[in-house]
Amino acid sequence: MKKLFTNSVIVIIATLIGLLTCEILARYFLNPADYLSVSMEKHDILGRVVAPNSSGFDEWGFRNKTVPANVDIVAIGDSHTYGNTAKMDESWPSVLGYLTGKSVYNMGMGGYGPNQYQYLLKTKALSLNPRIVLCGLYMGDDFENAFSITYGLDHWAFLRKGRFDQINPDIWSAEEDTRWLRGLRIWLSRNSVVYQLVIHGPVLGKIKGNVQLERASHKPDPYTTTLVVEEQNIREAFRPSGIRDRLDQEKQPVIEGIRITHALLKDMHGACRRNGSRFIVVVIPTKETVFEKYLENNPRIHLSGVIDDVIRNERVARNDLLAFLRDEGIDFVDTLPALKRAVNQELYARTDRDMHPGKNGYRIIAEAVAHHIQTAQ
Repeated sequence: MKKLFTNSVIVIIATLIGLLTCEILARYFLNPADYLSVSMEKHDILGRVVAPNSSGFDEWGFRNKTVPANVDIVAIGDSHTYGNTAKMDESWPSVLGYLTGKSVYNMGMGGYGPNQYQYLLKTKALSLNPRIVLCGLYMGDDFENAFSITYGLDHWAFLRKGRFDQINPDIWSAEEDTRWLRGLRIWLSRNSVVYQLVIHGPVLGKIKGNVQLERASHKPDPYTTTLVVEEQNIREAFRPSGIRDRLDQEKQPVIEGIRITHALLKDMHGACRRNGSRFIVVVIPTKETVFEKYLENNPRIHLSGVIDDVIRNERVARNDLLAFLRDEGIDFVDTLPALKRAVNQELYARTDRDMHPGKNGYRIIAEAVAHHIQTAQ
Protein backbone atom coordinates (compact mmCIF):
# COMPACT_ATOMS: atom_id res chain seq x y z
CA MET A 1 0.00 0.00 0.00
CA LYS A 2 2.85 2.35 0.86
CA LYS A 3 4.53 1.66 -2.47
CA LEU A 4 1.22 2.19 -4.33
CA PHE A 5 0.65 5.48 -2.54
CA THR A 6 4.19 6.67 -3.34
CA ASN A 7 3.86 5.73 -7.00
CA SER A 8 0.49 7.46 -7.21
CA VAL A 9 1.92 10.67 -5.77
CA ILE A 10 4.82 10.52 -8.22
CA VAL A 11 2.43 10.07 -11.16
CA ILE A 12 0.25 12.96 -10.01
CA ILE A 13 3.23 15.29 -9.52
CA ALA A 14 4.71 14.30 -12.89
CA THR A 15 1.36 14.89 -14.58
CA LEU A 16 0.99 18.32 -12.99
CA ILE A 17 4.54 19.27 -13.97
CA GLY A 18 3.87 18.08 -17.53
CA LEU A 19 0.63 20.06 -17.76
CA LEU A 20 2.30 23.16 -16.33
CA THR A 21 5.16 22.84 -18.83
CA CYS A 22 2.67 22.46 -21.69
CA GLU A 23 0.77 25.54 -20.49
CA ILE A 24 3.96 27.63 -20.33
CA LEU A 25 5.01 26.52 -23.80
CA ALA A 26 1.52 27.12 -25.21
CA ARG A 27 1.46 30.67 -23.84
CA TYR A 28 4.95 31.32 -25.22
CA PHE A 29 4.24 30.14 -28.77
CA LEU A 30 0.53 31.02 -29.01
CA ASN A 31 -1.50 34.15 -28.32
CA PRO A 32 -3.61 33.47 -25.18
CA ALA A 33 -6.29 35.86 -26.49
CA ASP A 34 -6.90 33.38 -29.32
CA TYR A 35 -7.96 30.69 -26.88
CA LEU A 36 -8.88 31.94 -23.40
CA SER A 37 -12.39 33.14 -22.59
CA VAL A 38 -12.50 36.87 -21.89
CA SER A 39 -13.03 38.02 -18.30
CA MET A 40 -14.82 41.38 -18.16
CA GLU A 41 -15.57 44.00 -15.51
CA LYS A 42 -18.41 46.52 -15.20
CA HIS A 43 -17.92 50.03 -16.61
CA ASP A 44 -20.25 53.01 -16.11
CA ILE A 45 -20.03 54.14 -19.76
CA LEU A 46 -19.11 51.08 -21.82
CA GLY A 47 -21.06 48.56 -19.75
CA ARG A 48 -18.19 46.09 -19.59
CA VAL A 49 -14.45 46.20 -20.31
CA VAL A 50 -11.77 43.52 -20.40
CA ALA A 51 -10.28 42.96 -16.95
CA PRO A 52 -6.87 44.66 -16.53
CA ASN A 53 -3.79 42.59 -17.32
CA SER A 54 -5.78 39.98 -19.23
CA SER A 55 -3.30 37.79 -21.08
CA GLY A 56 -3.10 38.46 -24.81
CA PHE A 57 -4.69 41.93 -24.73
CA ASP A 58 -2.98 45.29 -25.10
CA GLU A 59 -2.91 48.07 -22.50
CA TRP A 60 -6.23 49.47 -23.76
CA GLY A 61 -7.84 46.06 -23.32
CA PHE A 62 -8.22 45.13 -26.98
CA ARG A 63 -7.04 42.18 -29.04
CA ASN A 64 -3.79 43.60 -30.40
CA LYS A 65 -0.14 43.10 -29.54
CA THR A 66 0.36 46.76 -28.58
CA VAL A 67 -1.29 50.17 -28.83
CA PRO A 68 0.48 52.04 -31.67
CA ALA A 69 1.27 55.75 -31.64
CA ASN A 70 -0.26 56.12 -35.11
CA VAL A 71 -2.13 53.76 -37.40
CA ASP A 72 -3.58 53.75 -40.92
CA ILE A 73 -6.91 52.15 -40.05
CA VAL A 74 -8.94 51.67 -36.86
CA ALA A 75 -11.73 49.08 -36.89
CA ILE A 76 -14.41 49.49 -34.19
CA GLY A 77 -17.15 46.94 -33.67
CA ASP A 78 -18.57 44.05 -31.69
CA SER A 79 -17.68 40.35 -31.58
CA HIS A 80 -17.87 40.15 -35.39
CA THR A 81 -15.03 42.69 -35.56
CA TYR A 82 -13.21 41.22 -32.56
CA GLY A 83 -13.20 37.91 -34.44
CA ASN A 84 -15.10 35.45 -32.23
CA THR A 85 -14.35 31.79 -33.11
CA ALA A 86 -11.16 32.79 -34.98
CA LYS A 87 -7.58 33.66 -34.08
CA MET A 88 -6.46 37.29 -33.82
CA ASP A 89 -4.76 37.23 -37.21
CA GLU A 90 -7.90 35.67 -38.77
CA SER A 91 -10.26 38.48 -37.74
CA TRP A 92 -11.37 40.64 -40.64
CA PRO A 93 -9.42 43.74 -39.45
CA SER A 94 -6.21 41.68 -39.32
CA VAL A 95 -6.82 40.12 -42.74
CA LEU A 96 -7.60 43.60 -44.09
CA GLY A 97 -4.14 44.71 -43.00
CA TYR A 98 -2.54 41.83 -44.91
CA LEU A 99 -4.60 42.55 -48.03
CA THR A 100 -3.94 46.30 -48.12
CA GLY A 101 -0.48 46.51 -46.59
CA LYS A 102 -1.80 49.08 -44.11
CA SER A 103 -1.51 49.05 -40.32
CA VAL A 104 -4.84 48.20 -38.66
CA TYR A 105 -5.81 48.52 -34.99
CA ASN A 106 -8.74 46.34 -33.88
CA MET A 107 -11.09 47.90 -31.30
CA GLY A 108 -13.74 45.22 -31.59
CA MET A 109 -15.25 43.77 -28.41
CA GLY A 110 -18.02 41.24 -27.85
CA GLY A 111 -21.27 42.81 -26.68
CA TYR A 112 -20.42 46.33 -27.79
CA GLY A 113 -22.78 48.40 -29.93
CA PRO A 114 -23.17 51.88 -31.44
CA ASN A 115 -22.83 53.68 -28.10
CA GLN A 116 -19.50 52.05 -27.34
CA TYR A 117 -18.34 52.63 -30.91
CA GLN A 118 -19.00 56.36 -30.61
CA TYR A 119 -17.34 56.66 -27.20
CA LEU A 120 -14.26 54.70 -28.25
CA LEU A 121 -13.97 56.68 -31.46
CA LYS A 122 -13.85 59.99 -29.61
CA THR A 123 -11.79 58.96 -26.60
CA LYS A 124 -9.25 56.59 -28.16
CA ALA A 125 -9.49 55.86 -31.90
CA LEU A 126 -8.97 59.39 -33.20
CA SER A 127 -5.92 59.83 -30.95
CA LEU A 128 -4.16 57.31 -33.22
CA ASN A 129 -4.57 59.73 -36.17
CA PRO A 130 -6.06 57.10 -38.48
CA ARG A 131 -6.62 57.81 -42.15
CA ILE A 132 -9.68 55.54 -42.05
CA VAL A 133 -12.09 54.54 -39.28
CA LEU A 134 -14.18 51.44 -39.97
CA CYS A 135 -17.33 50.84 -37.93
CA GLY A 136 -18.49 47.22 -38.10
CA LEU A 137 -22.27 47.40 -37.68
CA TYR A 138 -23.88 43.99 -37.09
CA MET A 139 -27.52 43.84 -38.12
CA GLY A 140 -28.36 41.09 -35.63
CA ASP A 141 -28.18 42.99 -32.36
CA ASP A 142 -26.60 46.45 -32.68
CA PHE A 143 -29.99 48.21 -32.65
CA GLU A 144 -31.02 46.39 -29.47
CA ASN A 145 -27.62 47.16 -27.94
CA ALA A 146 -28.07 50.87 -28.67
CA PHE A 147 -31.44 50.84 -26.92
CA SER A 148 -30.26 48.81 -23.90
CA ILE A 149 -27.15 50.90 -23.25
CA THR A 150 -28.94 54.23 -23.79
CA TYR A 151 -31.77 53.42 -21.41
CA GLY A 152 -29.72 51.33 -19.01
CA LEU A 153 -26.69 53.54 -18.28
CA ASP A 154 -27.08 57.10 -16.99
CA HIS A 155 -24.18 58.42 -19.06
CA TRP A 156 -26.29 58.00 -22.20
CA ALA A 157 -29.44 59.69 -20.91
CA PHE A 158 -28.90 62.60 -23.33
CA LEU A 159 -29.87 60.28 -26.19
CA ARG A 160 -33.22 59.28 -24.69
CA LYS A 161 -36.43 60.45 -26.32
CA GLY A 162 -38.86 57.69 -25.38
CA ARG A 163 -40.38 56.75 -22.04
CA PHE A 164 -39.27 53.29 -21.02
CA ASP A 165 -38.88 51.58 -17.68
CA GLN A 166 -35.36 51.07 -16.33
CA ILE A 167 -33.60 48.75 -18.77
CA ASN A 168 -30.96 46.20 -17.82
CA PRO A 169 -27.81 47.14 -19.78
CA ASP A 170 -26.00 43.90 -19.01
CA ILE A 171 -26.23 42.36 -22.47
CA TRP A 172 -23.29 40.12 -21.56
CA SER A 173 -25.41 37.88 -19.33
CA ALA A 174 -25.05 34.29 -20.52
CA GLU A 175 -27.58 31.50 -20.44
CA GLU A 176 -27.56 29.52 -17.21
CA ASP A 177 -25.16 26.63 -17.61
CA THR A 178 -26.31 23.59 -15.63
CA ARG A 179 -23.84 21.11 -17.10
CA TRP A 180 -21.47 19.02 -15.01
CA LEU A 181 -18.51 20.78 -13.31
CA ARG A 182 -19.64 24.19 -14.59
CA GLY A 183 -17.42 26.21 -12.22
CA LEU A 184 -14.27 24.24 -13.03
CA ARG A 185 -14.89 24.40 -16.78
CA ILE A 186 -15.39 28.18 -16.66
CA TRP A 187 -12.18 28.64 -14.67
CA LEU A 188 -10.21 26.45 -17.07
CA SER A 189 -11.64 28.26 -20.13
CA ARG A 190 -10.38 31.56 -18.71
CA ASN A 191 -7.01 30.36 -17.47
CA SER A 192 -5.75 27.36 -19.46
CA VAL A 193 -4.67 27.54 -23.09
CA VAL A 194 -4.02 23.79 -23.05
CA TYR A 195 -7.59 23.07 -21.89
CA GLN A 196 -9.03 25.23 -24.67
CA LEU A 197 -6.76 23.63 -27.27
CA VAL A 198 -7.81 20.13 -26.24
CA ILE A 199 -11.55 20.76 -25.81
CA HIS A 200 -12.16 23.43 -28.45
CA GLY A 201 -9.11 23.04 -30.69
CA PRO A 202 -9.26 22.44 -34.45
CA VAL A 203 -9.43 18.63 -34.28
CA LEU A 204 -11.80 17.89 -31.40
CA GLY A 205 -13.69 21.14 -32.04
CA LYS A 206 -14.51 20.14 -35.62
CA ILE A 207 -15.54 16.65 -34.56
CA LYS A 208 -17.75 18.06 -31.84
CA GLY A 209 -19.25 20.59 -34.26
CA ASN A 210 -20.13 17.88 -36.78
CA VAL A 211 -21.77 15.82 -34.05
CA GLN A 212 -23.76 18.85 -32.89
CA LEU A 213 -24.99 19.59 -36.41
CA GLU A 214 -25.92 15.97 -37.02
CA ARG A 215 -27.83 15.85 -33.73
CA ALA A 216 -29.61 19.14 -34.39
CA SER A 217 -30.66 18.06 -37.89
CA HIS A 218 -32.31 14.88 -36.58
CA LYS A 219 -33.64 16.17 -33.28
CA PRO A 220 -34.69 19.82 -33.70
CA ASP A 221 -35.08 21.87 -30.54
CA PRO A 222 -37.18 25.03 -30.05
CA TYR A 223 -34.20 27.32 -30.70
CA THR A 224 -31.98 25.61 -33.28
CA THR A 225 -32.45 24.58 -36.89
CA THR A 226 -30.10 23.37 -39.61
CA LEU A 227 -29.55 23.69 -43.34
CA VAL A 228 -27.79 20.89 -45.21
CA VAL A 229 -27.20 21.16 -48.97
CA GLU A 230 -24.53 18.58 -49.63
CA GLU A 231 -23.99 19.43 -53.30
CA GLN A 232 -23.21 23.04 -52.30
CA ASN A 233 -20.99 22.04 -49.34
CA ILE A 234 -23.45 23.75 -46.96
CA ARG A 235 -23.89 22.39 -43.43
CA GLU A 236 -25.04 25.18 -41.12
CA ALA A 237 -27.00 25.69 -37.91
CA PHE A 238 -29.15 28.71 -37.03
CA ARG A 239 -30.63 30.12 -33.83
CA PRO A 240 -33.10 32.69 -35.18
CA SER A 241 -35.50 33.31 -32.29
CA GLY A 242 -33.37 35.85 -30.40
CA ILE A 243 -32.43 37.71 -33.57
CA ARG A 244 -36.08 37.95 -34.59
CA ASP A 245 -36.87 39.76 -31.35
CA ARG A 246 -33.92 42.12 -31.81
CA LEU A 247 -35.01 43.08 -35.34
CA ASP A 248 -38.79 43.20 -34.93
CA GLN A 249 -39.77 46.39 -36.75
CA GLU A 250 -43.01 46.63 -34.77
CA LYS A 251 -41.32 46.73 -31.35
CA GLN A 252 -40.78 50.22 -29.93
CA PRO A 253 -37.39 49.39 -28.35
CA VAL A 254 -36.10 48.24 -31.76
CA ILE A 255 -37.42 51.35 -33.48
CA GLU A 256 -35.85 53.51 -30.79
CA GLY A 257 -32.57 51.59 -31.08
CA ILE A 258 -32.50 52.26 -34.82
CA ARG A 259 -33.03 55.99 -34.23
CA ILE A 260 -30.23 56.06 -31.67
CA THR A 261 -27.91 54.10 -33.98
CA HIS A 262 -28.48 56.53 -36.83
CA ALA A 263 -27.80 59.51 -34.55
CA LEU A 264 -24.56 57.98 -33.27
CA LEU A 265 -23.33 57.09 -36.76
CA LYS A 266 -23.98 60.65 -37.88
CA ASP A 267 -22.03 61.98 -34.91
CA MET A 268 -19.13 59.60 -35.59
CA HIS A 269 -19.04 60.69 -39.21
CA GLY A 270 -18.83 64.33 -38.15
CA ALA A 271 -16.07 63.62 -35.64
CA CYS A 272 -14.02 61.84 -38.29
CA ARG A 273 -14.43 64.65 -40.79
CA ARG A 274 -13.22 67.19 -38.24
CA ASN A 275 -10.23 64.95 -37.55
CA GLY A 276 -9.42 64.52 -41.23
CA SER A 277 -10.26 60.81 -41.13
CA ARG A 278 -12.44 58.87 -43.54
CA PHE A 279 -15.41 57.16 -41.85
CA ILE A 280 -16.77 53.94 -43.37
CA VAL A 281 -19.58 51.78 -41.98
CA VAL A 282 -19.07 48.05 -42.59
CA VAL A 283 -22.56 46.51 -42.66
CA ILE A 284 -22.43 42.89 -41.44
CA PRO A 285 -25.59 40.80 -42.00
CA THR A 286 -27.04 37.98 -39.93
CA LYS A 287 -26.30 34.42 -40.89
CA GLU A 288 -29.97 33.89 -41.79
CA THR A 289 -29.89 36.62 -44.44
CA VAL A 290 -26.63 35.31 -45.91
CA PHE A 291 -28.40 31.99 -46.58
CA GLU A 292 -31.79 33.50 -47.44
CA LYS A 293 -31.76 31.88 -50.90
CA TYR A 294 -32.05 28.49 -49.20
CA LEU A 295 -34.08 29.47 -46.13
CA GLU A 296 -36.72 32.02 -47.07
CA ASN A 297 -40.24 30.65 -47.68
CA ASN A 298 -38.96 27.11 -47.20
CA PRO A 299 -41.53 25.21 -45.08
CA ARG A 300 -39.26 22.13 -44.96
CA ILE A 301 -36.90 24.02 -42.67
CA HIS A 302 -37.55 23.72 -38.93
CA LEU A 303 -38.49 27.17 -37.51
CA SER A 304 -39.16 28.42 -41.06
CA GLY A 305 -41.65 31.03 -39.83
CA VAL A 306 -39.14 32.47 -37.38
CA ILE A 307 -36.44 32.58 -40.05
CA ASP A 308 -38.80 34.32 -42.48
CA ASP A 309 -39.48 36.95 -39.81
CA VAL A 310 -35.75 37.53 -39.33
CA ILE A 311 -35.09 37.91 -43.05
CA ARG A 312 -38.10 40.17 -43.62
CA ASN A 313 -37.34 42.47 -40.68
CA GLU A 314 -33.63 42.62 -41.47
CA ARG A 315 -34.44 43.54 -45.07
CA VAL A 316 -36.49 46.52 -43.88
CA ALA A 317 -33.87 47.62 -41.32
CA ARG A 318 -31.04 47.19 -43.81
CA ASN A 319 -32.78 49.18 -46.54
CA ASP A 320 -33.55 51.96 -44.06
CA LEU A 321 -29.94 51.97 -42.83
CA LEU A 322 -28.43 52.13 -46.32
CA ALA A 323 -30.86 54.90 -47.30
CA PHE A 324 -29.89 56.85 -44.17
CA LEU A 325 -26.17 56.44 -44.91
CA ARG A 326 -26.64 57.61 -48.49
CA ASP A 327 -28.71 60.61 -47.41
CA GLU A 328 -26.07 61.64 -44.87
CA GLY A 329 -23.19 61.11 -47.27
CA ILE A 330 -21.69 58.41 -45.04
CA ASP A 331 -19.50 55.90 -46.86
CA PHE A 332 -20.33 52.23 -46.31
CA VAL A 333 -19.48 48.69 -47.38
CA ASP A 334 -22.37 46.24 -47.69
CA THR A 335 -20.75 42.83 -47.12
CA LEU A 336 -23.93 40.83 -47.80
CA PRO A 337 -23.43 40.29 -51.57
CA ALA A 338 -19.88 38.97 -51.08
CA LEU A 339 -20.95 36.60 -48.31
CA LYS A 340 -23.86 35.32 -50.39
CA ARG A 341 -21.54 34.50 -53.26
CA ALA A 342 -19.35 32.42 -50.94
CA VAL A 343 -21.94 30.35 -49.03
CA ASN A 344 -20.26 27.09 -50.08
CA GLN A 345 -16.94 28.03 -48.39
CA GLU A 346 -17.88 27.11 -44.80
CA LEU A 347 -18.20 30.74 -43.75
CA TYR A 348 -19.39 30.15 -40.18
CA ALA A 349 -18.16 28.29 -37.13
CA ARG A 350 -18.97 24.58 -37.29
CA THR A 351 -21.24 24.41 -34.25
CA ASP A 352 -24.92 24.63 -33.32
CA ARG A 353 -24.25 27.17 -30.54
CA ASP A 354 -22.10 29.99 -31.92
CA MET A 355 -23.39 31.80 -35.01
CA HIS A 356 -20.27 33.90 -35.66
CA PRO A 357 -18.27 33.57 -38.87
CA GLY A 358 -15.16 31.44 -38.90
CA LYS A 359 -11.89 32.39 -40.55
CA ASN A 360 -13.37 31.96 -44.06
CA GLY A 361 -16.25 34.31 -43.31
CA TYR A 362 -13.97 36.96 -41.84
CA ARG A 363 -11.74 36.67 -44.92
CA ILE A 364 -14.70 37.38 -47.22
CA ILE A 365 -15.63 40.44 -45.14
CA ALA A 366 -12.02 41.67 -45.26
CA GLU A 367 -11.86 41.21 -49.02
CA ALA A 368 -15.06 43.23 -49.50
CA VAL A 369 -13.72 46.05 -47.31
CA ALA A 370 -10.31 46.01 -49.01
CA HIS A 371 -11.92 46.17 -52.45
CA HIS A 372 -14.05 49.14 -51.38
CA ILE A 373 -11.11 51.03 -49.90
CA GLN A 374 -8.89 50.43 -52.91
CA THR A 375 -11.51 51.27 -55.56
CA ALA A 376 -12.95 54.32 -53.81
CA GLN A 377 -9.62 56.11 -53.19
